Amino acid sequence: MKHLRNFFYFGFEQARSCVFPVIIFLSLALTKFIEIPFLARYDLILLICVITQILLVIFKYETADEVKVIFVFHLIGLALELYKVHMGSWSYPENAVTKIYGVPLYSGFMYASVASYMCQAWRRFDLKLNSWPPSWIVIILGAAIYFNFYTHHFIFDVRWVLKLTILFVFLKTFVSFTVNKTIYQMPLALSFILIGFFIWIAENIATFFGAWAYPNQEQTWEIVHIGKISSWLLLVIVSFMIVAELKHVKNNRKPSSEISI
Repeated sequence: MKHLRNFFYFGFEQARSCVFPVIIFLSLALTKFIEIPFLARYDLILLICVITQILLVIFKYETADEVKVIFVFHLIGLALELYKVHMGSWSYPENAVTKIYGVPLYSGFMYASVASYMCQAWRRFDLKLNSWPPSWIVIILGAAIYFNFYTHHFIFDVRWVLKLTILFVFLKTFVSFTVNKTIYQMPLALSFILIGFFIWIAENIATFFGAWAYPNQEQTWEIVHIGKISSWLLLVIVSFMIVAELKHVKNNRKPSSEISI
């Protein structure tokens, strides 16, 4: 009975952590069917995202340090979007004033919302990482994963090599989290897979509502290829690495084997 209560409490706290992503998805859904004169859809979504971010800070739903992390993700995500759209990986077919080289500025908030979820979940569940690898290994591996998103268009795609490296590097790393004063733990690699899977589901919802379109979706919407989980898995891992390392820098008095917030 205790674990059943904790399960529902876990779901409730997860929902609270997902406020920013949920608002983005609601915006995508509502703006697909509701139009505002003289305001393009992508511009309206950006306005909603900016207002949401401001309100989350005003009402202290997010801390100042969390906003800094979210801003970093916004820039990283926007840079990736500019490159991927330029290479034809996906497109944003609708017109908008706030589009730069074919990329609407609201797209950066989609990455930022993932960071928002991670930061809030980290705080609410008091996440701790046991046997976290040395920072220099994490930084090099994270950089290799991120830049592979760029370089695989020109040279060999090494994502499978990176995945094997990730399994080796994080083989002994476990994440512990507290749910209603009860501590649970799981292998970090398993948490990566679970988050990557749910983001793939979110990606299907987002493309259905026209957030962006892959080449095979430009005429008629199709389910996102299951192979995209692979890409999202790597992106989640990079995101988690950045959040973990930023928290480790903040709490540099703690030993590297345990990172908490």
